[in-house]
Amino acid sequence: MLSPLPGADPFPEDLARRLAAALDPDRAPRTRHLEGGRPLFTNRLALERSPYLLQHAHNPVSWYPWGDEAFEVARRTGRPVFLSVGYSTCHWCHVMEHESFEDLEIARVLNSRFVPVKVDREERPDVDGVYMTAVQLLTGAGGWPMSVWLTADREPFYCGTYFPPRAGARGARAGFLEVLEELAEVWEKERPKVAAATGPLTEAVRTALSAGEPADAPPGPEPILRAVEAVAQGFDDRHGGLRRAPKFPSHVPVRLLLRHHRRTGDARSLHMATFTLERMAAGGIHDQLGGGFHRYSTDAEWLVPHFEKMLYDNALLAIAYAEAFQATGRRDLGRVARQTLDYLVRELQSPEGGLWSATDADSEGEEGRYFTWEARELEALLGKDAAPFLEFHGVRPEGNFEGRSILWVPEPDEDRWEALAPQRALLLEARARREPPLRDEKVLAGWNGLAISALALGGRILAEPRLVAAAERAAEFVLGRMVKEGRLFRSFRAGQLGVPAFLEDHAFLAQGLLDLFEATFEPRWLSAAADLCDRTEALFADHQSGGWFSTAEDHERVLVREKPSHDGALPSGASVAALNALRLEAFTTDARWRRIAEGALRWHRRALEEQPLALTDLLLALDAATDLVREVVLVWPAGEPPPGDFLDVLRRTFLPSRALAGAPEGAALERLARAAPIAAGKAAVGKRPTAYVCERGACHLPAIAPDKLASQLGPVRAYQG
Repeated sequence: MLSPLPGADPFPEDLARRLAAALDPDRAPRTRHLEGGRPLFTNRLALERSPYLLQHAHNPVSWYPWGDEAFEVARRTGRPVFLSVGYSTCHWCHVMEHESFEDLEIARVLNSRFVPVKVDREERPDVDGVYMTAVQLLTGAGGWPMSVWLTADREPFYCGTYFPPRAGARGARAGFLEVLEELAEVWEKERPKVAAATGPLTEAVRTALSAGEPADAPPGPEPILRAVEAVAQGFDDRHGGLRRAPKFPSHVPVRLLLRHHRRTGDARSLHMATFTLERMAAGGIHDQLGGGFHRYSTDAEWLVPHFEKMLYDNALLAIAYAEAFQATGRRDLGRVARQTLDYLVRELQSPEGGLWSATDADSEGEEGRYFTWEARELEALLGKDAAPFLEFHGVRPEGNFEGRSILWVPEPDEDRWEALAPQRALLLEARARREPPLRDEKVLAGWNGLAISALALGGRILAEPRLVAAAERAAEFVLGRMVKEGRLFRSFRAGQLGVPAFLEDHAFLAQGLLDLFEATFEPRWLSAAADLCDRTEALFADHQSGGWFSTAEDHERVLVREKPSHDGALPSGASVAALNALRLEAFTTDARWRRIAEGALRWHRRALEEQPLALTDLLLALDAATDLVREVVLVWPAGEPPPGDFLDVLRRTFLPSRALAGAPEGAALERLARAAPIAAGKAAVGKRPTAYVCERGACHLPAIAPDKLASQLGPVRAYQG
């Protein structure tokens, strides 16, 4: 028998039976309201599959998942909707849950005067994107947990992020309870005031997410130059990154800086990129034992992170480190790339091949407990080897985080790092015996696309076939388990699919497949990427104005059909789709793809010129559009392995504007040419491995020696004004 939720109407009999049946005796309920070890309360979220929603299934709040039912209840009862958006590994989401959503008095107000709705931002980026825009417009900032109050027509009238539970908590003049009570009073007694707020805010959201018009021509390189100059003006010469706290890795466009250095020879750009990567790798934001990076640093020194780890952060950082290693040959950068990719495979790749989404910041009821140490604990574990380890990793008796120590590297030295490998292995083994943080075991198509890119590109650059094999397993999982009746789906968990995929899912996965093709030369991956890009055009393209919408025509319309306009911690689907189109043109020689990419660049031209740092990933596409793409085809005699010396040249050459293909002569080369027409007509000269380097179909003489290939990959094309 389910206990009634405070202030809420009893559940209908059928729903009560379904909720009771959904209780899992093997899963520890996430609530402090227990009776005999069983949860006292259960709400509708117990029927959902999202790990984040399931975290809230035993709150005393009468949560609804996002959907028509909640808004129909709001319309019928005349109540406003309270929308709470977060994700499963969000530390402050956990704090607000503990402080407010587990509080019986607050739950009573929510249940009796509002219709509470909970959304997992990772499963519904469309809902999150629209209402985060409202939060940013109203408050000037954003973040999670996100709190938005809506009418039954889904229009926002008040917004915020985290609220302390009551006045006085964390120094707040008004807490969540007071805000709820005041908004309920305004809703009931001053409805015209609500309407006056709703209309302009809703219109501002619609304008922000869809306004614009295409320019007559794509932009030139000027937005790239302005973006690089803006980074230089804000650069932190002491710690890397920008001069600010907190610090997110995405605030410095490392990959753009590497490309700018390649095109111009600008030493400052290379320094800003590599110094930022070096200082991040030395900081506590980097897991010195297990590899991988935490979400962001709370300080200016990259020392104290929020300890959650996200699949997408680590995929994107692995790519940045791999490219920086390729551009510089620095072994520390290559080592960090390899360790980050090893972390993805070891801790986030499921037995079936798909990669899970994230791990939590908290364990044993404390943030960072799993990742931090007491000095005496390290001394006991390491014995006589403790002193050099503690010195190298900045460990002091007093600690650097709430009496414990976050491992970091005050003075990087790659030789000393390698010498301490046995001690780190011992500590990693000891750490594995601790209670681990929660892992979010849903598979997201788009984030897996980013991971496939990282594993494939990193495996190719680092000459690690096992990483490329992990990328293939992930691609096979997504294409085999997350496609239904020809349609890609956003999420997969416990055998169930979520909603149909969004633009970012299609774009990120297509990018991953292109990178996987370049790492394996398997035509099926290129064909799958081209098919996915064709589906992207059919489902998301704005055929009138250029560019793409975030949602497909048949997705739910949440206030407005958004056109992505900025790159954040994740690149926008539009930025990646534009670069995909340019890469497909190079592989297929089909000019349609360049027209598609240039249409997107025309649409975004004003934004690129006015705020280039808002679209740094689209600037990667602009860099490619203004560069000479090297089409490189390797051909070798049938029955022989791929030519390792030629592949070594490609591994160590930083060549971002490229299309790489290869096959042995015979049937394999014919199959390749059908997927990648740039391979047509190529042959192994004199039965020797041969490389062809072409630019828009104009080819150099065949290269039958690796040094000749290396010389043909240059010179670099400078920016043309």
